[in-house]
Amino acid sequence: MTVDGPDSVDSPVEAAFAQEVARGEPILEVRDLVKHFPLTRGVLFKKQVGAVKAVDGVSFELRQGETLGIVGESGCGKSTLAKVLMNLEPATGGSVRFKGEEISRLSGAGLKAVRRNIQMVFQDPYTSLNPRMTVGDIIGEPFEIHTEVAPRGDRRKAVQDLLDVVGLNPEYINRYPHQFSGGQRQRIGIARGLALKPEVIICDEPVSALDVSVQAQVINLLEQLQGEFNLSYMFIAHDLSIVRHISDRVGVMYLGKMVEIGSDLEIYEHATHPYTQALLSAVPVPDPSAREVRDRIVLTGDVPSPANPPSGCRFRTRCWKAQERCVVEVPLLAAPGWLSGLAAHESACHFAAERGAEGSGEPGGQGEPKAPGEPGAAGEQPESG
Repeated sequence: MTVDGPDSVDSPVEAAFAQEVARGEPILEVRDLVKHFPLTRGVLFKKQVGAVKAVDGVSFELRQGETLGIVGESGCGKSTLAKVLMNLEPATGGSVRFKGEEISRLSGAGLKAVRRNIQMVFQDPYTSLNPRMTVGDIIGEPFEIHTEVAPRGDRRKAVQDLLDVVGLNPEYINRYPHQFSGGQRQRIGIARGLALKPEVIICDEPVSALDVSVQAQVINLLEQLQGEFNLSYMFIAHDLSIVRHISDRVGVMYLGKMVEIGSDLEIYEHATHPYTQALLSAVPVPDPSAREVRDRIVLTGDVPSPANPPSGCRFRTRCWKAQERCVVEVPLLAAPGWLSGLAAHESACHFAAERGAEGSGEPGGQGEPKAPGEPGAAGEQPESG
């Protein structure tokens, strides 16, 4: 449903957004979401010659009160996915539903309403804050757009309350971003995200630019705020240990597609997709003795270009399990019928199996042969954080 004018204040879309969702029920539903960036040639007469398939058929659900972690290598489409969900980038295709209402094609009052309910915390806590504005102006700016949230006379008090909620001195309201540390600036960004009392917050690598000790403080703050304000998070990150700490479920992306999704225990202890297993094997181990004996998975080659992804399974050019079927048939994201227990979660692999299971085809062992013409030698280590 599309809402086009400012007069549609009492529209069915906004009425649906005002309804409460029971804990554990889907609040954000994404189905076959596509975002392609056109590649053009020419100056005066531009002609499209291709497209960068940044997000190419992603489906998942975010439930009320949960944290869904999204992990994957750089360039796999995580940040683009976040921008499309926020309508900062228009979707090429697919569906995004918030509380059952389609939001990917909203405009006007409907788009304004959904942006009040879905907020974002950005990666860089400095460039996402206007250096010419005071902290009070930055956090209070959403009140200028959504005047119904805080009357003009109450805004200074509301901003000070938000500063106190995120662990900053309310007297800092007249300071500028350059007067704060990185962790404090990220707290300001979180306070700005909380200003409109949203139900969903999309965190796009919110701690990757911070020191390890500060990362822990920000993560603990996010967990505290989730319980206090009944928030749902989509948490994008490279660091698998942080994602496991904060997430209830985890989705793994590769080259614009979701390749595996499940609970934190299912993904970290019972991963069935070869790419997920490779990512987990690359996580640094603090114990030197354990580091020497652990069995790492070394992938072959580089990540293919999203402008020209491989046919069939996109991971097949780096996979030790690849067969003829992987070249021609796209694997569906579904729970494999031949697996049971915690391994029976959604995985987009024709030969999904836990690592070390019989017939899993470990690299270097007697696994399935490579697809014809594909490289099979050791290559680069996957990025994990």
